[in-house]
Amino acid sequence: MSSISNSELSVLAQDIKRWGKELGFQQIGISDIDMQRHKQPLMTWLEKKYHGDMSFMERHADLRLHPEQLHEGTIRIISARMDYLPPNAGFARTLSNRQKAYISRYAVGRDYHKVLRSRLKKLGDKIAEKVPDVSFRPFVDSAPVLEHAAAEKSGVGWTGKHSLTLHPEAGSWFFLGELFINLPLPTDIPIKEQCGSCTACLTVCPTNAIVEPYVVDGRRCISYLTIESNEAIPVEFRKPMGNRIYGCDDCQLICPWNRFAKLTNEDDFNGRINMLNTDLIELFSWSETQFLQNTQGSAIRRIGYEKWQRNIAVALGNAEHSKAIIDVLKSALRKATPLVAEHIEWALQEQSNKATIESEDNRKHDRLLRSINKGLPRDA
Repeated sequence: MSSISNSELSVLAQDIKRWGKELGFQQIGISDIDMQRHKQPLMTWLEKKYHGDMSFMERHADLRLHPEQLHEGTIRIISARMDYLPPNAGFARTLSNRQKAYISRYAVGRDYHKVLRSRLKKLGDKIAEKVPDVSFRPFVDSAPVLEHAAAEKSGVGWTGKHSLTLHPEAGSWFFLGELFINLPLPTDIPIKEQCGSCTACLTVCPTNAIVEPYVVDGRRCISYLTIESNEAIPVEFRKPMGNRIYGCDDCQLICPWNRFAKLTNEDDFNGRINMLNTDLIELFSWSETQFLQNTQGSAIRRIGYEKWQRNIAVALGNAEHSKAIIDVLKSALRKATPLVAEHIEWALQEQSNKATIESEDNRKHDRLLRSINKGLPRDA
């Protein structure tokens, strides 16, 4: 590569940050590639099997600690963040209505992988216009990259106790992407960790997946259970899932720093009508063809139809007692795969239990009314 002076590199770093904002990123940070501080926490996490069935985490552990092995010649990581919070998020409205489906808000718009990767590629191309023989490679949650560690080192934010990246002016409602590059750009100063004594994210987690500050047991996490796991959802976690059929946002919703989160400016991340505040029955009734059509261009599509039905079956079991729900579950049971059938049968049992409780409550109410009426005057 042609020689570039330190002053030219400093100017280029500022240009990169300006170009990043022009491309729709809210912040750009630059770090070196030394990830050794994260080696022992990563090894301990893997040893405890907190990665569950995500064997790729163990298989590629060494690559996460050595970014230069992912892209030869890499000496810097350019980290980028892009806000994704849609203006029509409707968190409380959906979570409080058990007949509706809750989908993690990062997934209600267009697949973020495609959006960020395209912008990062354009950022790399702009750098190449200035330095023709530069070598770069964009990553968006698609390779063994310690993205939160890189964001932390680059000043994009600090790692919160829920293991997500936090920024004092943006909370955590943003995506991260990286551009590996072979230029010795000046690095940025990390932000001081500011979680303090707050443990809100630990206590709010429905399945107690945040087993200690900064450590998540993926096997308990609703995002893992509904997205990554291909197995049956353990019975102990089915009720805590509530109506969350794809991911979970609880640890972000409770975080005080998200009072400062900004709404997205990206039309691609605005929520789709069929992904926000939609009836569980409607989503469960989709055929596989409809699922593929309605999730075109969405991150949701990658879980596949079987896991989609598995997740919704659990949510239907957690919904209020409904004859319509029972009917749709029984109808689906006849053609369900063994995995889905197991969850449908669980849901039917839950609905049956609620019917029994409801019936007993009605009988108690009727007895109370009869007792009251006996004690009232005839013309009351």
